[in-house]
Amino acid sequence: MLMFDLHCHSLFSDGELILSELVRRLEVKGYQAVCVTDHADESNMEFILDGINRAVDEINACSETRLIPGIELTHVHPMRVDSMTRKARAHGAKIVVCHGETIVEPVIPGTNRAAVEAGVDILAHPGLITKEDVALAARNNVLLEISGRKGHCLTNGHVAALAESLGAKLVINSDGHSPGDFMDPDHARNVGRGAGLSAKKVEEIYEVNWKWLKELL
Repeated sequence: MLMFDLHCHSLFSDGELILSELVRRLEVKGYQAVCVTDHADESNMEFILDGINRAVDEINACSETRLIPGIELTHVHPMRVDSMTRKARAHGAKIVVCHGETIVEPVIPGTNRAAVEAGVDILAHPGLITKEDVALAARNNVLLEISGRKGHCLTNGHVAALAESLGAKLVINSDGHSPGDFMDPDHARNVGRGAGLSAKKVEEIYEVNWKWLKELL
């Protein structure tokens, strides 16, 4: 199965690994690509993206796993999500993730709606997202995350069911912060199946998203 992770963290925020080690560990697992999306607001976004973009060419020249520069807008007020999304893209983020309304953190209500209205690439762990926001995500081509991370994964079934019924696209990510968080193909399949998706649907999610990813590499 194709393997890639579009939501994970390095030492640039609260992850445990520098970029070179993170990519190497995923190369050993057979990943085609990884997008590092460290936690950011106005205070550190440029610092993070500058650091990733400085390293990306040298790492990709030596690795079969492609490093993609990204960012996760985290606990950013809904009124600021649109402008921060545009700023991130202008500063070199190829994938913009927004930290959604997970049930295990005090995310400001309205963040999910602001993210899908802004057209972020991925709405991470969107919690008990509403039907209206899922329908808007489908129209705006925003991927809704099925999370492998403890706590955030508790609403995977809710997210998957609404996405399936309303035609929104899904992505399976680890939200990895440490080496043990990254999934091998069997674990990724099980995360998808645990959310109520069929094995065929899990494979389809990876295949469809890979077609999009190849355009970024």
